[in-house]
Parts: sequence; C-alpha cells; structure tokens
Amino acid sequence: MLTEAAAARYHWLRAGNEAFPAMLAAIEAAESSVCLETYTYSAGRLGERFRDALVRARQRGARVRVLFDALGSRGLPGAFWQPLQAAGGEVRSFNPLAVNRLGIRDHRKLLVCDERVAFLGGFNIAPEYEGDGVTSGWCDLGLRVEGLLASELVAAFDEMFERADLRHRRFLRLRKSSARKTVRTPGEQLLLSGPGRGRSPIKRALRGDFAQARAVQIMVAYFLPTWRMRRGLVHVARRGGRVELILAGKSDVLVSQLAGRSLYRRLLKTGVGIHEYQPQILHAKLIVIDDVVYVGSANLDQRSLNINYELMIRLENREIAEQARAVFAANLKHCRRVTLEGWRKSRTLWQRLKQHWAYFLLARIDPYLALRQWERLPD
Repeated sequence: MLTEAAAARYHWLRAGNEAFPAMLAAIEAAESSVCLETYTYSAGRLGERFRDALVRARQRGARVRVLFDALGSRGLPGAFWQPLQAAGGEVRSFNPLAVNRLGIRDHRKLLVCDERVAFLGGFNIAPEYEGDGVTSGWCDLGLRVEGLLASELVAAFDEMFERADLRHRRFLRLRKSSARKTVRTPGEQLLLSGPGRGRSPIKRALRGDFAQARAVQIMVAYFLPTWRMRRGLVHVARRGGRVELILAGKSDVLVSQLAGRSLYRRLLKTGVGIHEYQPQILHAKLIVIDDVVYVGSANLDQRSLNINYELMIRLENREIAEQARAVFAANLKHCRRVTLEGWRKSRTLWQRLKQHWAYFLLARIDPYLALRQWERLPD
C-alpha cells in the first residue's frame, strides 16, 4: 500500500472510466487556471462535457487555455470552440496542417488545474477511450499528480502554447533546450522531448536505467525502439534479468503493429517475454525498471523517441513502482503470450515481407522525412 503522503501526491487512473470523471472534477473545482493539451480532441458527448466544464471555469474567472494538435484533432469542427472563446478562453491548434511540415506533431496529453493538480498519460479526449479497457473502450493509463511537478508542467505547457504555430524556426532553435530538457523536483524528473538534433532526455534516461536493470516491464501501444534500446533490453535478459513486454494484440495503427512484430523473433530468442493484449485496442504507456517508473505520452517507438513533442515523468519511488507492477500484472491477465516456436510457425512469407516493409517505413523513411521537414521550416 502507498503511504499517506504518496497516496496524496499520486493516483493511478486505470481506464477512461476513472480518468475522465477525475479530470472533469478538477476542472469544475479550478479557481485560477486550467491548461489542457492533447493530441486528439473529438466532438461529441465527451468533448462537449469537457468544453462546457472549461466554459464554466472561465466564467468563474479562471484563465483557460487549450492546445490541441491540428492533425490528431483534424475532425474537430471549426466552430466547436466558439463558446469557450466567447467566454474569454484561449484556444490554439498546434502546427496547422500543411504538407511541408505534416510530420511535426504535438503528441502530449496534459491537464493542469490551478498549478496544483495535474493529469498525464495516454488519454485523448475522444469517445473511444470511454470504458474500462476490458469490456469496452481502449486500454489506457494515466496518473494524477499533485505538488511541485504541477507548476513545472504549467511552464512546459506555456512553452508549447507559445510555439503552437511552428512558424519561426530561428526562434525555436534559440529555445531548443526548452523542447528537449529534464526538469528535476524531489523524487521526480520531467522529461520533455521534441524534434531536432541532439539527445532526447527520454532516451538518455531509459538507456541509463536499462544499464543497471534487474527487471523491466514495458506496456506500450507502439513498439519500435532504437537499436541501442533493443540492445539494452537484450543485455538485461542475457545477464539474468527479467524483461516482459505487453504489446498490442489489437491496434489502431496496423503499420506500427506490423513493424513491432518484425522484432519479435530476435527478442524472443534472447529470453524477452512478449505478451499481446487481447480484449481491446492497447494505448497505454508504462515502463517499470526496478523501482523506477515512467509514465506519460511517449510510446517506445521511433516517432515518440525522435520526432514528436512528448512528455514523460520518471519517478524513483518503491511504492509507486509496486503500484505500477500491479497495474502491469492486472493487464497481463488479459494477454496472450507469444512463444518463439509458435511465432515461427505462425508467420507466412507474406507476413514477414509486410513486417519488414513496415519496419523500413517507420524506422527509416518517417524519421528522415520528419527531420527534413523540421530543417526546412521557414526562418
């Protein structure tokens, strides 16, 4: 069990049925400020509930700001935010759609109220996330956080809100440390990553933890780690450690699932355990390395690690790690284990070809095109 202090600061949100009521309650209680950032925001009953709660917060006098990704929320009607804007709320679309910069996206999911309580994880504001993740709704995960980290998350939001139009590369270069940096508070690290050259704080932290790990548990929707990260996982298994993966048995991005499966044989041969989640589409992002926990918006794939704007927190806390392992174990009950022999027998030549092409597309072509688009942003 968590101590009283830890339980007050951290609370796991194991599905949309837990996350959305808690987020809406925080917005309804907000007095001074609300910051909402998401990749996908969909119109409909859930989206209207959030919008109406934001309008009421603004009418109470709170400063309300919303940032959504233009590609992820491309189906949102242009007039959707008029009630909030009429009340004085501020709404921005990140990187308005243009062919020459389509690949640069804000994949972060964040809600901060009164600079005191924050929500982060994989949840977008969309109806497919409503449910328990087993009988209905996508399987996702979030964390409610209180304390100093909430104010640091507001600062991270401020910077993204400023760069929403993504028009002035010279300005972004001057502030590139803001896009890729680590912010430390007691027991916590906020890992911010974005496009461009230089080392990603998320990759750097993970590689450091893999080097010392005895047990690694990873649950992610999209799995296509870099070669160095794959080597790190393999070394954990070869030196007698335990590595367990929960990956998508059902995916909303088939090409990502195909690319990830192209790695199965090599990982299984080294003793890495692979399990595919069966009941619903998997969208969660959770990494547990001994007593260190990572949670946030980033998957363990090339786009999250090298291209997208992402946000993760790293917690060094034995109690939180125990809770995270319990979350992992609960989801493991709904998985099918992949064995090396079974995997070899199940793959046809056509499946292997599709998986290799998917890997080439997502590990080589997509990062190359995104980097070229980033370099060609106007000065």
